[in-house]
Amino acid sequence: MAQRHSGGGPRDPGPGPRLLAGGNPQIPKGEGDGPVRAYIAAMPGWKRALGERLDALIVRTVPGVHKAVKWNQPFYGNPGDGWFVAFRCFTHHVQVQFFRGTSLDPVPPKASKHPELRSLDIREHDGLDEDLFVSWIEQASRLPGERM
Repeated sequence: MAQRHSGGGPRDPGPGPRLLAGGNPQIPKGEGDGPVRAYIAAMPGWKRALGERLDALIVRTVPGVHKAVKWNQPFYGNPGDGWFVAFRCFTHHVQVQFFRGTSLDPVPPKASKHPELRSLDIREHDGLDEDLFVSWIEQASRLPGERM
């Protein structure tokens, strides 16, 4: 059953965005930093700090990155060139999706039913290899973006 989240514990039923299956925040579709900030603020528990960290690394690595929320997840891309990465909450992890992931070196670990998409699942006690993540962001931002 979906819950609302107001910034307290991960299952706080107070006002705020509704959490969908797996704790993914339901945020209205929108362009720019505001909707992405709203999504990250609604991420439950430990996932919020990870979302803030991912966002900061992407923004630092790709100055002027274009942001949006689509299909209840933040998207990042180059203005006018489509999207190169997105992330979303699942029950036990946050999944980072690289739309042209098969072109990255090394290729992110998780395959997808979409031929080029590869992803990285990050669980609560996993470390994030920031150097590798930044390298993937740099590489992905130089590839043609995915238009959606």
